[in-house]
Amino acid sequence: METSARARTFERNGFAPTGRLLSPAEVQAYRDIYDRLLSGDIESGDKRSDLGSHVPLRDGARENITQIMWPSALHPEILELPLHDRALAVARELIGDDAVLDFDMLIHKDPHTGVPTPWHQDAAYWIDLPDSRAVSIWVALDEAVPDSGCMWYVSGSHRQPLRAHRPTSDGKNIETDCSEDEPGATAVPLAPGEAVAHAGGTLHYSRGNSSDRTRRAYILNFRPAAMVRLEREQGADHGLRVNERTVRNSDAAGSAR
Repeated sequence: METSARARTFERNGFAPTGRLLSPAEVQAYRDIYDRLLSGDIESGDKRSDLGSHVPLRDGARENITQIMWPSALHPEILELPLHDRALAVARELIGDDAVLDFDMLIHKDPHTGVPTPWHQDAAYWIDLPDSRAVSIWVALDEAVPDSGCMWYVSGSHRQPLRAHRPTSDGKNIETDCSEDEPGATAVPLAPGEAVAHAGGTLHYSRGNSSDRTRRAYILNFRPAAMVRLEREQGADHGLRVNERTVRNSDAAGSAR
């Protein structure tokens, strides 16, 4: 089968915009569920954490950067909406017909929180696997621009060895050395309902939200079904049982450069 232009871009750069995956009405349906998770109307328990916990909280804030793992497990009704199926079709286009959902999450930045998500490669969080194919599809539910927290990627970084990662200063997340000045660093602004896909080895981060607008993002990760089975056999389930964010990949476990 002929490789699509989007798949060629993904293979070359390690990321590729997908275009629009959700209509305005569908975006609103996801926002409604998302906001219920944020408010606690849908309880998230230990699946909720702060990706910006290494920075002091503003007065009255619960988190600097809210991450909630497994919204599809917390509220299975979300699977009746179209995003998981549409994202799966994109994933199979990009990494192969054996792709299945591995996990999903939401990452939220309130207005004026101003805390960046640290530079990292997703694969650093993951156990070593014999087949490293993976794709994360990052879906904007609000306008995402540089100063509200759109994604930045380093083009071609997925073709290089994983960088050494270290715990953040509070030990609750991980980071690596990189910056917007890195050759190939590229911002990817998105309108609500649009998405961008990236590989597990692609360096990425987002600025803190310094805008007047909220920035809601829904992320879905896919990998080959055989590798998901192997992960689960080894106890790796991306926070479904125990939500700890640490370096698990041996290639990312050295001293950061």
